[in-house]
Amino acid sequence: QVQLVESGGGLVQPGGSLRLSCTASGRILSIADMGWYRQAPGKERDLVARITSGGRTNYADSVKGRFTISRDNAKNTVSLQMNSLKPEDTATYYCNGNIYGNTEYRWSVYWGQGTQVTVSS
Repeated sequence: QVQLVESGGGLVQPGGSLRLSCTASGRILSIADMGWYRQAPGKERDLVARITSGGRTNYADSVKGRFTISRDNAKNTVSLQMNSLKPEDTATYYCNGNIYGNTEYRWSVYWGQGTQVTVSS
């Protein structure tokens, strides 16, 4: 089964940095765009950043200049480097990928289980 497994969440002080990673595994033939989303309690799940297979990126206005998304296509990994973290960044972060697997030979959107990021003084 195709799975996205995340790591790197935790507690960090305002102004600190954190790096999230997500690796896709399973019977994967191709991965198109991948992204990071976040959801705070009582709020909607929103796009944080996304990256195409060719490396083109897109960021939410709230994280521009602070977060950097990257990917390693050889390792089927997408990462999110988060700098200058603010309390407003506190949320559960989910990785996402549009993946073509050879179990059913179709494109499907997959989500990671989510990892908690807490920014607090």
